[in-house]
Amino acid sequence: MLKLVSIVIRVTDLPAQSTFWKAALDYVERDPAEDDWVVLKPRDAEAPCIALDAHHSERVLPPRIHLDIYAEDQTAEVQRLLDLGAREVHWDGRPADADYVIMEDPEGNRFCIVDRPDWRGWERAGEG
Repeated sequence: MLKLVSIVIRVTDLPAQSTFWKAALDYVERDPAEDDWVVLKPRDAEAPCIALDAHHSERVLPPRIHLDIYAEDQTAEVQRLLDLGAREVHWDGRPADADYVIMEDPEGNRFCIVDRPDWRGWERAGEG
């Protein structure tokens, strides 16, 4: 049996990226941060952790992997993430009726905010 419990993101500025991702996902440190590593966990829900690894990695576009993050209110969440320092990524291949907005964190790590107000997991997430 396997279970996905942590996704590792390579970063350059660990404190800044930790601050961004904690605010973006409402995560907290699982254990005190080390100089080059921190694991962030959901504050009140069962979901994968995000581990930040402070080791330089060359940026590749398009990225080989990205996060899909569901949103109850996509417009509000995109604006909130922009206010935290994320950037929206415009892509000519994005369909006009796409249910996602492509974004990147302050260091350029890509993720999508997917419009899913009807996702059944919202009820479980609120039970925390």
